[in-house]
Amino acid sequence: MASNKALKVGIIIGTQRVVRVGPQIANFVLNTIRAVNEKASHDTTTPRPPITFDIVDVKTHNLPIFDEPGIPRHIKSADEYANEHTRVWSRCIADLDAFIFISSQRNWGIPAELKNAIDYLYHEWSTKPAMIITYGGHGGHQCAGHLKTVLGSIGVRVVDKTVGMAFPTPEFRDKCFEGQELELDASNDAGPWAEHQSEIVLAWDDLVNKMLVV
Repeated sequence: MASNKALKVGIIIGTQRVVRVGPQIANFVLNTIRAVNEKASHDTTTPRPPITFDIVDVKTHNLPIFDEPGIPRHIKSADEYANEHTRVWSRCIADLDAFIFISSQRNWGIPAELKNAIDYLYHEWSTKPAMIITYGGHGGHQCAGHLKTVLGSIGVRVVDKTVGMAFPTPEFRDKCFEGQELELDASNDAGPWAEHQSEIVLAWDDLVNKMLVV
């Protein structure tokens, strides 16, 4: 992509449980990236294009179990989908240049609602870069592996580095399960999950590099 083209990155919250912490984690990731991205924007030695972010919440779209009569790979435009909810989802994803998937791990795999949302589309995802951040009792690495396989099958260029954030204490785990405030603060070097911020930044740098490659 041209270096002067403004790029839009979608931060995809991949769970729609009634009680959840996904939005808190998405904001923590976004604030972590914004801090480093702000510094990079002032670096004249390695200039980056303007980058904006959209929070894309699968819960907001609330897609039913796949109900399109057509095969997504055969559909080239949002207008070709049968259902309005699919057309809205298609335009949302088509408008983005890259993705940050943030997902809990559910029974060692991808949450069903995230897999369903991915399966609705094909060309809207294909050829675009993405990074994966998971969380769970052991960090969500199995979910990340499954996601990488699924996204790779539809042509998404997933960065090698994934970030798996494990619950640091039983108390933190219980807060997650109950949807409580986690006190995540990207500016606090000693706060919860602060040790993962450097990993997030490394994966983000790889994602930016992929965005700049045509």
